Amino acid sequence: MPELFIDGEWRDAASGETRTITCPADGTEVAVVSEGGARDALDAVAAARRAFDEGPWPHTPAPERAALLRAVADRLEAEKDEVARLESLDTGKRFYESQLDVDDIASVFRHFADLAAADAGRVVDTGMSHISSRIVHEPVGVCVLITPWNYPLLQTSWKVAPALAAGNTFVLKPSELTPHTAIWLMKTLDDLGLPKGAANLVLGAGAEVGPPMTESPDVDLVSFTGGLVSGKRVMVAAAETVKRVALELGGKNPNVIFADADLDAAIDNAVTAVFLDSGQVCSAGARLIVEEEIHDQVVAELVRRAKAIRLGGPFDDSAETGPLISAEHRAKVQAYVDQAVEEGATLLAGGGAPDDPELANGYYFEPTVLDGATTTMSAVQEESFGPVVTVETFSGATRDEAEDAAIAIANDTIYGLAGAVWSENAGRAERVASRLRHGTIWINDYHPYVPQAEWGGMKQSGIGRELGLAGLEEYRETKHIWHNTRPARADWFADEGSDA
Repeated sequence: MPELFIDGEWRDAASGETRTITCPADGTEVAVVSEGGARDALDAVAAARRAFDEGPWPHTPAPERAALLRAVADRLEAEKDEVARLESLDTGKRFYESQLDVDDIASVFRHFADLAAADAGRVVDTGMSHISSRIVHEPVGVCVLITPWNYPLLQTSWKVAPALAAGNTFVLKPSELTPHTAIWLMKTLDDLGLPKGAANLVLGAGAEVGPPMTESPDVDLVSFTGGLVSGKRVMVAAAETVKRVALELGGKNPNVIFADADLDAAIDNAVTAVFLDSGQVCSAGARLIVEEEIHDQVVAELVRRAKAIRLGGPFDDSAETGPLISAEHRAKVQAYVDQAVEEGATLLAGGGAPDDPELANGYYFEPTVLDGATTTMSAVQEESFGPVVTVETFSGATRDEAEDAAIAIANDTIYGLAGAVWSENAGRAERVASRLRHGTIWINDYHPYVPQAEWGGMKQSGIGRELGLAGLEEYRETKHIWHNTRPARADWFADEGSDA
């Protein structure tokens, strides 16, 4: 069947072009899907514009919008294994991890359903009995939602759920590499009765499909999750029409371990922080920053654990992590590691594709440890988005000097998405966390999140927040309505000749 969903109808791309989707784990064909282009993108924007300006969704009562979001969550739970299978075939991710992702996605839809149902605005006390002053929330309008390939449906839910909760219409542009759960979501929304044109789906390459939408004067908001270079282009394109922009652009995230930490827990979490999903996580703890006196102990155990990680496909029960998304991405990670070694880092584990004939058809990359790194190296400053950790050290003659040194290293990056600090001293942990310039800080933990808490970055990791209450505010306009129930003349200017 056709895979583009525009104005309530499934259709082929206007150009007739298609794209073959393959599984990164073994190169097998998953499906052939329509490859949209600029014309399809503009058709989708026009449909979303009509649906917002003339359709019922923006005026649908909040409890009804909430009910639809809860119905999506119910459907996710009922079809969990099928959705997880689609995700794993597209990404190569372990089926078990995809199942966990589906649980998270259902929670996201329920969270925004609760927020939508509770939205009553607020009354402002003006101190005047004849004045009603109200703050109300309205949808922004037409939203373009551009999502990445590493957590396809989860990242989509972070945008679609609040957009619908607020009463917006939207065009979704998923990664061209991982379209199938986005297709599932559109089918589900259509089946649940979302009005025609409120949700639209355009598949295709970002360079072809993105600019017509981000530049369009009919679009009111662009929410983009992806790389820094592409995010800058989105921001420039949106500036011409002064549309809202929400950007999540990745990170180069520090994981700081002090000597007084629970080292067993810290090292175990350091392994998860960087090697989960083969490092294809925007919040991956790719910079391990270790107090000098425990460096040798931490690195020795980290290397041992990295070498023991079992690679395999999504349905291999013995696998602990999977492949990278594509051959092109693996080449990028390889170049990153090679450059790090040229700059003086010491390769202690991994460093390339595994020498295993059973994995030869997939895009696997060994868990890699680079020691002796410094903030002057490109390997420390640039995001590899692969299973690669760099190790830096810090020290100080006093408590304050050690903390200052760790903080200086951790903050020496253009990014500011996430980070962690490990210490059994609660005061130290809180002091360091308060000074780290990153949007999420874990203390004695790494990676967990809940949809009730905001997510987003500082500095060049992006603009705006997803999840929490702020994640809904991104998709709402705030309006003040002043109602004088006892109108009278202002008499600001003299009006001596009036007989009124």
